[in-house]
Amino acid sequence: MILTVASGKGGTGKTTVAVNMALSLASNSEEQRLLFLDCDVEEPNAHLFLKPIITEREAVDILIPQVDETRCAHHGRCTQACQFHAIAALPDTTLVFPELCHGCGGCLLACPEHAISEQPHQIGVIEAGHAGRIRFAHGILNIGEPMATPVIRRLKRMITNDHDMAILDAPPGTACPVVESMRGADFVLLVTEPTPFGLHDLRLAVEVARDELGIPVGVLVNHDGIGDAGVDEYCSSEGIPILMRIPLDRRIAEAYSEGIPLVEALPEYRHRFTDLVSRIETEARR
Repeated sequence: MILTVASGKGGTGKTTVAVNMALSLASNSEEQRLLFLDCDVEEPNAHLFLKPIITEREAVDILIPQVDETRCAHHGRCTQACQFHAIAALPDTTLVFPELCHGCGGCLLACPEHAISEQPHQIGVIEAGHAGRIRFAHGILNIGEPMATPVIRRLKRMITNDHDMAILDAPPGTACPVVESMRGADFVLLVTEPTPFGLHDLRLAVEVARDELGIPVGVLVNHDGIGDAGVDEYCSSEGIPILMRIPLDRRIAEAYSEGIPLVEALPEYRHRFTDLVSRIETEARR
């Protein structure tokens, strides 16, 4: 099963939920093979709680076009082929904008003069290892690079049939990196807060996961007890199950600030997270 844990906004406790689900499953069964992928490649922090031993490191490259001006006819077919506006043919030269390039190779195929070649450009790295019985990996986008999606796409290649469950900790928001983290998942767990801001961003996340990608979704309400009933009313009207609630608790915040997983600080939560996974599996089969 592929489970993506996401949220419409940052700070809702998404990583806390993903990490503690993985730890609970790992301690509950010695036979279950778990994979944890931190897809928040611009600011990964799951490793602060899982404390993995990193044994592998791999560069992530994309192919950037390079134009041979001696062969270029400047007719602009490469420009027409690029939906990202990463290449522009002018009367006397052709300009390439690497920060816009997605490395799709469309311009290369569109050039009848074969004036375009490609050169690798490193945008980040993948680090992998183990956190106890959990196979762990995260992506790290190079500082200044604008596109996280290729790093996430490369990270997801680690998902194989060798694992019973893959838990993906998605970036916050609803932009392209989040869509890539959700794509191909069997279920998306959306972590939210019971506030007007939380409800607004939850609606956007549901539109992406359920309405656009067609993936079943469920909700975990974090910091339960604050705010209002808007999230409950919305989920009820949309038929979205609320699978778990975590109250606003100073002990949880203190453990988080010290890098201590919730299930270690408050062991009674361990069975709650394993029950959460069971409910997710039931919902995904519907």
